[in-house]
Amino acid sequence: MKIQIVAVEIPEDCNIIIGQSHFIKTVEDLHEVMIQQVTQVKFGLAFCEASGDCLVRLSGNDKFLQTVAQKNALAVACGHCFIILLKNAYPMNFLNTIRQVPEVCTIYCATANPVEVIVVETDQGRGLIGIVDGFSPKGVESSQDMIERKDFLRQIGYKL
Repeated sequence: MKIQIVAVEIPEDCNIIIGQSHFIKTVEDLHEVMIQQVTQVKFGLAFCEASGDCLVRLSGNDKFLQTVAQKNALAVACGHCFIILLKNAYPMNFLNTIRQVPEVCTIYCATANPVEVIVVETDQGRGLIGIVDGFSPKGVESSQDMIERKDFLRQIGYKL
């Protein structure tokens, strides 16, 4: 058994969602989720098939993001892992609906932070152990930090 860390690429002004599913139907179902939730979203989706041809399956409405999602999927190379790169929307617009897709098992992260995927490799293949999302805390929020957080949420339209 070998454990390794794979840093994924997240283009500027993009977010990433990484999860695990169990069937190639995931590609079409997640594509539908993305275009139905936020019409202006640009996204690329890659899914690592874990049986049969064991191909990386692709979808999206932005060729560049689709290419980067494919590159990340090939680097992570874990069975039934999916990677969605998105722009012009936030992951929170999609997470509940993604969780409702019958074949989705889990979502590991949804972020714009740097991401490292912790992967285990055995004689059979590779599996996703976990995610390092961003950085460790550096302190506790001050009253000024709290004001800035609340103002930011109102600026981007997520709170009134």
